[in-house]
Parts: sequence; C-alpha cells; structure tokens
Amino acid sequence: MTARPGDRVLIAMSGGVDSSVAAALLVEQGFDVVACFMRLGSPGEAVGGTTLGHRGCCSITDAGDARRVAAILDIPFYALNFADDFEQIIKYFEDEYHAGRTPNPCVRCNDWLKFGKLHDYARSIDAQWVASGHHARIAMVDGEARLRRAADMGKDQSYVLFGAAGIPNLRERQLDSMLLPIGDMTKDAVRDKAESMNLGVHAKPDSQEICFVPDDDYAGLLERRSPSRFTEGSMVNTDGEEIARHQGHQNFTIGQRRGLGVAMGEPRYVIDKDPSTNTVTLGVLSDLDACACNARESSWHVEPSDGWTTCTAQVRAHGEAVPARVRPLPNHRIDVRFEQPQRAVAAGQAVVCYQDDLVLCGGWIDAVERAR
Repeated sequence: MTARPGDRVLIAMSGGVDSSVAAALLVEQGFDVVACFMRLGSPGEAVGGTTLGHRGCCSITDAGDARRVAAILDIPFYALNFADDFEQIIKYFEDEYHAGRTPNPCVRCNDWLKFGKLHDYARSIDAQWVASGHHARIAMVDGEARLRRAADMGKDQSYVLFGAAGIPNLRERQLDSMLLPIGDMTKDAVRDKAESMNLGVHAKPDSQEICFVPDDDYAGLLERRSPSRFTEGSMVNTDGEEIARHQGHQNFTIGQRRGLGVAMGEPRYVIDKDPSTNTVTLGVLSDLDACACNARESSWHVEPSDGWTTCTAQVRAHGEAVPARVRPLPNHRIDVRFEQPQRAVAAGQAVVCYQDDLVLCGGWIDAVERAR
C-alpha cells in the first residue's frame, strides 16, 4: 500500500525537533495528520516505584512543546498516558541487569510502545499510517517495504527500529504501515526547516538515552528497586583465582575498565559476569574479542535463506557495522559470525545485520563466542 494525500496519519510527537518537522512535512504533503504524545512520566515523578530522571523525552515540558507545534500546524493533538506500560520497559531493564546482561531499553520502547501500543491506537482512530521522527528510511525493494539507513549516517536510527519493523515470531510487519518523513534529511536541514517555520523547538537539544536513569547511575536505580538482590561476591581472574570482593555483579558491565577497585599493574577489564554465582571476571583487553554471537527473538526483514548470508553486523546503536555472515537457527534465533573479532560484544545487546544500507535482520544477543 502506498501512502497518498488525504490518508490519515498518526504522528508520534515527542516535543523534539525531529518529530516536529516530521509532522510539518506530512501536513505539507496533504495528509490528514493526528499528533500523539506518549505520556510516560515527568522528571521527578514516580513510575512503577522508580523516580524518573531529568532527561526524559516524554515529560510535561516536552508535552507542552509538542502541543504548541501541533497548534502551529493546526492539527489535532492527543496526549496518551502510557506510564503503566512504560513500567514494562523499566522492569525489562531491571530483569536484564540482574540476569547479567546489558539491556537496551530504547529499542524495546520502540518495539513495545512507539510501534506497538501506538499502532493499536492508530487503528482505533482509523489511521492507516504511523509516523515518527526517526532518522531512517523506507525503501521499496521488489514490491516490498524495507527499512533503510538514514541519509545522515551520523544520526542513523535504523538499528533501534529493527524489531518494530521486522517480522518477530511471524508477527504483523509494522513496517508496512510506517512513515519516516525525515529520513532523507540531515540533522542540520531538519533544524533549518523548523526554524523557517518558526517552530520553537528548532534549537532544542537532542534527548538523551535511558530517560528513567538519573545521572547514568544504573546500579543505583536497581538497588533502590531491589536492594536485597545486591550481595557481596568474588572478582576473579581468568584462572578463577579471587583477586578482590565486590558488592554485586550489577555494578559492572562487559568491557568496563574504570571503577573496578583493583590495581594489577596493567589495565584490566570486565570480560564476564555470572549472576548465578555473583562472580565478576577480569581480563586483558584481548579477552573481550568475540568471533560470533547467537541471538534470540530474531526479526527478519526478508525471507531468510537456509544457510549463511553475507552481511555487515552492528552490535551497538552508535557502533560500526562490520563484515559478517548470518544464518537462521530454530526457534527464531540467528547465528552471526564476524569476519574479524569484535570487542565487548555483550549478551542483552541487539545485533542488527545489514546488506548495503538495508536492514536484513536482527535479534537479542544471549550467547557470545570469545575469540580465545
């Protein structure tokens, strides 16, 4: 289906410059635009027992900015209270850290809320399309919509959309009803467009990730929610010899170097965590090299082949996509092999595979094969 002027489009507005310009472009193109702000909680507000930080992308201040832009564009504006649903994101974050993994709540928020709950709401108001201000593009390839990297590679967000746009567990392809109006624009062009239209958000700073973690203190958040789950444990070397004690494996992430509380003559890094024994393993930098990873909950954007497919693979939102190959495994899993060892690949992260600038597939890493 092709979007046509007059179609009803629900635009997710965060109060930032990207979604504001996306809405403006849709209005200019003749769509019947309905603005929707997802109310997840305000800075200082308690959501599910967690006090939100001061960097949230969905606060009362942001709601006011979005409402003013909608008024300038003369489009309906609705604020939906998703605070209860947002608790699911915080709970996921908490559970992943306690399980020794490195979570990405921003990707999950896209999957479950922005292109999950919001699609449900769109259907309830007879909107054929859901749009957002993400820096990514949709390309038609052999008659099918495909997710493509943004024109501004420095701002590309296709990585965080892999689950929302793919076919996880044969679920409906949300990509077929998505619009990404600013994907062909650079960030500077987006800001220039907002300024030319006298949108007050044209100079507003980009929102920061993990809006519910004050001051980036992940362990502090977890300890406030579940203090009994933090217990003293062993910090060991690669031979399993104890070299120090720690106050909970949740205080550490794979690849961490600073704040370890040990001095061993040369730099040491967290290379493994075992939540079942509350053990943190330290090693040298090369111990972080990974040659492969397995991922669950895979989302394929094309029909997968039975064997290996050449691709590039990216394991962090702002990381580099490196030469690799990928194959499907049973139970909606994928096996990704890197052409060269990659550093600090961690369980809990997303791995997204590309062919040229098109998303091929992605999944959630739950096993990492170290290079040695």
